[in-house]
Amino acid sequence: MQREHVAAGRAIQQRTGKTFHLATRLLPERVRHPTYVLYGFFRIADEVVDDAADAPPAAQRARLEALRAQALGERPAEEPVLEAFQTVRERYDVPDEEVNVFVDAMLADIHTDRYETEAQLEAYMHGSAAAVGAMMTAIMEPKDVEAALPHARALGEAFQLTNFIRDVREDVLERGRIYLPAETLAAHGVDPTAIERLEFSDAVGDAIAAELRRTEARYREGVAGIRYLPRDCQLPVLLAAVLYAEHHRLIRAQGYDVLSARPSLSTTRKLWCLARTRWHWQWNRDPEAVFRRVSAVPSPEEIDPSPGPGEGVATR
Repeated sequence: MQREHVAAGRAIQQRTGKTFHLATRLLPERVRHPTYVLYGFFRIADEVVDDAADAPPAAQRARLEALRAQALGERPAEEPVLEAFQTVRERYDVPDEEVNVFVDAMLADIHTDRYETEAQLEAYMHGSAAAVGAMMTAIMEPKDVEAALPHARALGEAFQLTNFIRDVREDVLERGRIYLPAETLAAHGVDPTAIERLEFSDAVGDAIAAELRRTEARYREGVAGIRYLPRDCQLPVLLAAVLYAEHHRLIRAQGYDVLSARPSLSTTRKLWCLARTRWHWQWNRDPEAVFRRVSAVPSPEEIDPSPGPGEGVATR
């Protein structure tokens, strides 16, 4: 990878992924540079659909297929990040399957704006999030890839589920999408049109609380595999998990109302999370123990099962 290729990916991450960028900066250079490249590719593909909504579906599909061909080295790269991605894919033996399922998920966003069941959303995340975790695992080169991989996929899905919950308002207003499964809404007596109209109620709060609990189970599964990563990658990945999960603290603090305002981490809060995580890591190199101590994700015994608005909320 040439310096300008890495810089192009880093610039994309600094612009569009400030939370992940903070954690990425702690990675060793051998992993940090290809991470910038991977992130750049992910965002370029994502923006074909998310930031070009006025483009005809046929044009979006053609652009994504062109990106697929370039990423797989089937045609010359048209821009620095894609040229660098070809190098990363070959250097770290990133499976073609992971690239394909990722692009397929981006293609799905062209024509899918609702998910009826959790199973349907899981199928989408297999490409949009789990594949990202798999590609990140490839560039970290853990000794036991098979042990690390399922946890990496789970953590990638946890990050995306947090984004889905955090961005409900933005997805409705800017993209006309709802990633909350219809079956979850129905289980709590929520008509999907209430989400479309951004009308918050106790029932909506209960549905959001249920999605948080589902997401937090995925965090616990993902963090359990950080121990399989190289030692110099463990703290950055742990910090990324702490930062993403910190949105859950904000969501609970605003009574689960993600329809009126999008929860956003301030720079001060991010630095506070960084300081706490590094301090505890200094004394205890067990990722799960530090995550339990620092993160907004409660352990199962901290869940209050009492009924009412926000049923099953965390006691933290």
